[in-house]
Amino acid sequence: MKIATFNANSIRSRLPILLQWLEDHQPDVLGIQETKAQDADFPKDAIEAAGYHVVFKGEKSYNGVALICKSEPQDVKFGFSDGGPADETRLVRAVVDGVAVVNTYVPQGRAIDHVMYKYKLQWYARLKKLFEAEYAPDMPLAWIGDINIAVEPIDVNKPETRKDDPCYHIDAHNAFLDVCSFGFEDMLRKHHPGEELYSFFDYRAKNAIERNLGWRIDYVLATEPLASKCISCEIDLEPRKKEKPSDHTFMVAEFKA
Repeated sequence: MKIATFNANSIRSRLPILLQWLEDHQPDVLGIQETKAQDADFPKDAIEAAGYHVVFKGEKSYNGVALICKSEPQDVKFGFSDGGPADETRLVRAVVDGVAVVNTYVPQGRAIDHVMYKYKLQWYARLKKLFEAEYAPDMPLAWIGDINIAVEPIDVNKPETRKDDPCYHIDAHNAFLDVCSFGFEDMLRKHHPGEELYSFFDYRAKNAIERNLGWRIDYVLATEPLASKCISCEIDLEPRKKEKPSDHTFMVAEFKA
């Protein structure tokens, strides 16, 4: 089973790259973030014509999440139901071939003195409560998406300059690790411990990929029953090198049956 994640930064703008990647890699599940498309404008027909099922919820110009699956996803749910903001365009979850998949677009936070940074920290806490209420660490569960945290120094270029960045700040680091304490293991680090591998390259940084100036803020995490079956996890840089790419690229983990 292949489980992948991709922040598209506008799914309609990246549709040719997305469709080619689906054809080349044939994932069983692909979580998309930042679709930036209202539901009426989502390219559902093109994805279904490629042989996939898709569920999605979006809004104009911002946010938006989707799950693209070979098998029809079951028990599809969007957002939180804890009484706070539902954030349906940041969270989608389903069961695919017996594996629970939670796809998130965690708030970036803007700045550590901004109200959205406090909201980001609360978002992690809400997510942990959701996991505790509706899942268990002894079940096969994948948490994927743009999680907007570089958790270790090797996850960002020049970490010594990033201590006040909302995607590297210690409070976000601790909030993310608290969610992971539910029972998640990082699949990229399972297979690539100690390697400087990035999934996001800022458009503003000239020759960012060639100079390896990036962040690793995208994740495939899994509970032990699933993690123990993971045979590989890779970041595919080729889509980021194409014409008109997203600033993120694909990450894919493969699990044996």
